[in-house]
Amino acid sequence: MKYSMFIGRWQPWHEGHRWLIDQRLDLGKRVLICVREVGINDKNPYDPKEVKKNIEKELKDLIQQKKVVVKIIPDIESINYGRGVGYDVIEHKPPSKIGKISATKIREEILKKGDI
Repeated sequence: MKYSMFIGRWQPWHEGHRWLIDQRLDLGKRVLICVREVGINDKNPYDPKEVKKNIEKELKDLIQQKKVVVKIIPDIESINYGRGVGYDVIEHKPPSKIGKISATKIREEILKKGDI
């Protein structure tokens, strides 16, 4: 069983992230969401376990249908591949409405409300 893999911090999960994975789900592909295990700081206010739990809550129906799997992975410094490895590297370019979504701005708003 093959998956389209997405690696990120997902701090926090938002509409732009959902748009991104929908690009593959809409093609009937399964999706593996990898949460990087990063330390908590201003850019990463949520613990990776909390991030995973939040994504699983948001995508509960897709997880139950076995269309999405969420895993925590060690933090990475690069993604590397050789030739003929049996998978594609695909970049998804969002429409401007989605491309303008900023997790940094979302985090700032959450901090203002005191929800972190």
